[in-house]
Amino acid sequence: MRDTLRVQLWPLPTLGVALAVVAGVGLPRLDERIRHDMPSWLRDYLFGGSADAARSVLTAIAGSLVTVTALTFSLTVLTLQLASSQFSPRLLRTFTADRYVQTTLALFLTTFTYALTVLRTVRTGEDEQTEFVPQMSVTAAFVLTLASVLALVLFLSHLAREIRVETMMNSVHSAADRTIRRLLAEQQDTAGGEPAAGSPPAAPPEPPANALTLTVGASGFLTSVDEAALLKVAVEADALVLIDRYPGGSLIAGTPMGAAWPRTGEPFSPGTWTRLAEGVREAVRTGGERTDLQDIAFGLRQLTDIAAKALSPGINDPTTAVHALSHSSALLCELARRDLGPRLLRDDHQQVRVVLRRPDLQDLLDLAVSQPLRYGAAEPAVLARLAMLLRELAWSSAPDQHPAVTATLARLRSTIDAQNLHATEHFRLIELTERVDEALTGRWTHGHRR
Repeated sequence: MRDTLRVQLWPLPTLGVALAVVAGVGLPRLDERIRHDMPSWLRDYLFGGSADAARSVLTAIAGSLVTVTALTFSLTVLTLQLASSQFSPRLLRTFTADRYVQTTLALFLTTFTYALTVLRTVRTGEDEQTEFVPQMSVTAAFVLTLASVLALVLFLSHLAREIRVETMMNSVHSAADRTIRRLLAEQQDTAGGEPAAGSPPAAPPEPPANALTLTVGASGFLTSVDEAALLKVAVEADALVLIDRYPGGSLIAGTPMGAAWPRTGEPFSPGTWTRLAEGVREAVRTGGERTDLQDIAFGLRQLTDIAAKALSPGINDPTTAVHALSHSSALLCELARRDLGPRLLRDDHQQVRVVLRRPDLQDLLDLAVSQPLRYGAAEPAVLARLAMLLRELAWSSAPDQHPAVTATLARLRSTIDAQNLHATEHFRLIELTERVDEALTGRWTHGHRR
């Protein structure tokens, strides 16, 4: 729920409108109560016009803020459309989660609502009414208007910076890096999770031949797994549970997503199996779109989308693709330093109860390389950056991860050989692939070969 609200545009503006209504009702009452006891020095700083002047000011504020709010919404929607069509639809979450945009919209709507609410309390003295001008309330509306004008200028500056592709990729990289560090740190430190550092990693249990199949409850993208709930139902059923799908994957209702089998070897009773299957389905949550809540590959997916879109014939921007591959390389090197093996959840007696699959380095490398390699096969700059990516990853990865780099390097070499490149370009690319072989042996050659 918290992650869902974080990427919505409406919660913060709605809260601002609610606070504006409360302030618009309460502050004029305070004005009326203390207007005769107000110190003269304070009165000099407050609004000093008549009731008609107060109504004119509040009407002008409310009318102008409606226009400004409509303009801000239009610019925001235009930015979302630009990001979706030119870069990737999966970048929309980055914009809608922007606190600056949410705060700006909230300020504009708060000012409009507050001015409109205070306007109803101004009395001109006609129809036997006592004239009343809420001086503090009108002054507060004026201050909010000044803040809104400043926010509009800053918003336009912020928007101009945010629609740059370099800023988008930096935002994606930062969010992905936070997700990787947060998830892996939790997996290493959470009680009942991974064993302590320095202990040998335990081999995950494999399902026996009589293991029962767990099926998906609702179609959609796997957004998160409630580990505590999953561990609880496994312990209650005295079972071992394997979830073979990981966050970010597409699930179809009724299809297998894992297996479960009794820890003691005795068959499940019908009631126990029913409770276990229902508990697992409730713990594995799906949604209509991918999120970075537990999806360590989501950032790579966004960067790969940017690279693939930049290499399309309609855009033809290999420089952007090269920059996107640079960010992907940094994320892959960070992931290579982390434990990408299955996530093991243990009970209070340190017995493995749940096995959660995670994407390995080969899966992540395929995600980052396959599409840029296919769509940028004829562009030497893209091929050179892919070779450098593999070299950087070879240097950062452990020996047991080298087969993933070697397999991808073979694909890169075959793609280079299949292209009709100039002899100089072909020689340079082959030289770069040889540097990958050197990095795999722990050597890094500086400079160019002759």
